[in-house]
Amino acid sequence: MRSVRCPGLLVVCILLSLSGAGTQKAESKNCAKWCPINSKCVSNRSCVCKPGFSSEKELITNPAESCEDINECLLPGFSCGDFAMCKNSEGSYTCVCNLGYKLLSGAESFVNESENTCQDVDECSSGQHQCHNSTVCKNTVGSYKCHCRPGWKPTSGSLRGPDTICQEPPFPTWTLLPTAHSQTLLRFSVEVQNLLRDFNPATVNYTIQKLIEAVDKLLEDPMETETQQVAAQLLSNLEQSLRTLAQFLPKGPFTYTSPSNTELSLMVKEQDNKDVTTVHHGQTWMELDWAVTAGAKISENGSSVAGILSSPNMEKLLGNTPLNLEQRRASLEDFYGSPIPSVSLKLLSNINSVFLTNTNTEKLASNVTFKFDFTSVESIEPRHELICAFWKAHNGNGYWDTDGCSMNGTGFCHCNHLTSFAILMAQYHVQDPRLELITKVGLLLSLICLLLCILTFLLVKPIQSSRTMVHLHLCICLFLGSIIFLVGVENEGGEVGLRCRLVAVMLHFCFLAAFCWMALEGVELYFLVVRVFQGQGLSTWQRCLIGYGVPLLIVAISMAVVKMDGYGHATYCWLDFRKQGFLWSFSGPVAFIIFCNAAIFVITVWKLTKKFSEINPNMKKLRKARVLTITSIAQLLVLGCTWGFGLFLFNPHSTWLSYIFTLLNCLQGLFLYVMLCLLNKKVREEYWKWACMVTGSKYTEFNSSTTGTGTSQTRALRSSESGM
Repeated sequence: MRSVRCPGLLVVCILLSLSGAGTQKAESKNCAKWCPINSKCVSNRSCVCKPGFSSEKELITNPAESCEDINECLLPGFSCGDFAMCKNSEGSYTCVCNLGYKLLSGAESFVNESENTCQDVDECSSGQHQCHNSTVCKNTVGSYKCHCRPGWKPTSGSLRGPDTICQEPPFPTWTLLPTAHSQTLLRFSVEVQNLLRDFNPATVNYTIQKLIEAVDKLLEDPMETETQQVAAQLLSNLEQSLRTLAQFLPKGPFTYTSPSNTELSLMVKEQDNKDVTTVHHGQTWMELDWAVTAGAKISENGSSVAGILSSPNMEKLLGNTPLNLEQRRASLEDFYGSPIPSVSLKLLSNINSVFLTNTNTEKLASNVTFKFDFTSVESIEPRHELICAFWKAHNGNGYWDTDGCSMNGTGFCHCNHLTSFAILMAQYHVQDPRLELITKVGLLLSLICLLLCILTFLLVKPIQSSRTMVHLHLCICLFLGSIIFLVGVENEGGEVGLRCRLVAVMLHFCFLAAFCWMALEGVELYFLVVRVFQGQGLSTWQRCLIGYGVPLLIVAISMAVVKMDGYGHATYCWLDFRKQGFLWSFSGPVAFIIFCNAAIFVITVWKLTKKFSEINPNMKKLRKARVLTITSIAQLLVLGCTWGFGLFLFNPHSTWLSYIFTLLNCLQGLFLYVMLCLLNKKVREEYWKWACMVTGSKYTEFNSSTTGTGTSQTRALRSSESGM
């Protein structure tokens, strides 16, 4: 049965095949043979473009027409989705993932947005990156970057590009000073070199700790070499080493306190951070704008560091460093009113070394604020100042300076540069010790001589006269002024209080009164020589009114004008020369008196010369006037020269004038005593009488038994002349 059916089916199949072939042949006979490329015929007179192509008309009836490719990627509303792009092809298109992305299925392309499964390719973990083995690959969205390892620096190629090659940064060479011959320094140098040579980034914490401990050990041992040169090199190398080691630390704070209480605080942050950052440890607090840590330089690893190292043992190297006053000397001397020959320093805090990634810290874009832990001071003594100073290396040595730093009353220090800082107590020595000793000894000598003058004028009756009365008050004024000057001229408290102002007022009055009494001596000469026999001159009350009233009036007017502000100074209780023109309340009257007396003495000498040339001169009176004139001129020269130099005593730039004034002051009282007392015969005779009374011996008046009439006349003339 089966064999019968099979031939039947075969016949049917053959018949159907012949029928289809016939139909296709008929259609091909009806197709247009001129259809353009990328089209197909629909009849013997028209064609249509294939899918993916288009023509101007739907049906092509002219052989000149053509089918152009349709760019599906540019069609409105078409999209392949995120992280993908469309690629057009002739008659079609495909969607592929962007560079750095791939499909989850692993396929190369897709067609519909719904098929988009593009995701980022991690080139770093998959090993598809091309970073050099000296760099570290860091994946980014759709790509990757080649970073240098922490602390390493690029040597070639673009920064963070595939062709970047990095090398490990070199540490500073810890070499000895050329002039240093110390076994301690030699051992320290070898130890640090070995420590840094075997450095492993994985043990950066250990390396930092060992480095600080090595420095502590060096500073604790005695050192017999150039300490400032050692400090300059030690601080420079230590900062550079810590700056380099900090690049291997993770971002964030790092602190360490050594067994010797040396404290280190580091802060590592992204370089482009713009925050105000605080770095601190137990001894120091610092606040800064993080932008200054890197400066204009771009960091290799994208981070920057700020650090503070506080060492209590660094005082051994820098404790005796001098303070540079060149920038502040003028203002200090103006404030204290005196030269500052020397300054004593006392360290109140640890020496704090501050460093950043930015090595150009001589002038920062913004100030850095510090707060140091230092020995508290209950009260600051006069001529002492609490300062925030920095140590500056210079020509192998160094000094403390305050330029660019300021300290307010709350203890915060603001600086526009960075180096090593400390809180110092500065004591300004505003007086030369030798000058101070000469002044005190000289004034004591003057006081003794002036006291002897006063006692002589009061007790020696034979010499008492109107002129002696002027000398007495002159010496009293100088005596009181010298006592007040010796006891109260120095302003120990530094504050211009009531006591200091009163001392200045009394000195002003006493010294003006002394010159007024000297002026009265010129008046006495005027009446004696110029206006002879025209009256006896001024009465006692008139002299006292001029001698004490005029200076009292000048002082009263001065006090009313300046309201006591011109009296007293931070250093001396005297007229404040900083008050413009106020010093003339003393120097003006003094200059006027000296000028008037000089004029009187010139007139007196001219009158004496004229009278000596007369036919019958009164020799007794003329010789007396001559002696008085010479004495007065000598007295004017001594007092005038002394106080002429004294006007500049409180000028901070007149050290040599201070020595001259002091020496003249030493001679002032002594000169008056010698000139007015010891050179007076009657005074010497009285002294001799008193000496005989004390010793119990008999007094005999000195005379010559062989002298004649001429001798008697001479003795009489000398007696009249001695009544000065």
